[in-house]
Amino acid sequence: MKLPAFVLFAAMIGSSSPAAAVEQCRFINSRVDREACYDRQEKALAAKRKPDVIDDARTKSVDDLQIKLENDRLGQSLRSICRGC
Repeated sequence: MKLPAFVLFAAMIGSSSPAAAVEQCRFINSRVDREACYDRQEKALAAKRKPDVIDDARTKSVDDLQIKLENDRLGQSLRSICRGC
């Protein structure tokens, strides 16, 4: 008797989709509870979208270095073209 119940329970858990775990705020009747639900979802989404600070700083410094090198090259080429203008 325990084996069929265990198999049925395992099948129910295995067939549930991850989307079912998402809280459906629009179906909450209480306004305060619904707004709290939306706030929780917003915070979770913001945490997912938060970029890595380390990668941004490294990318920014590389971009700044490349821009500085290009500006220096452009400045040298302009000096060689127009002497005394």
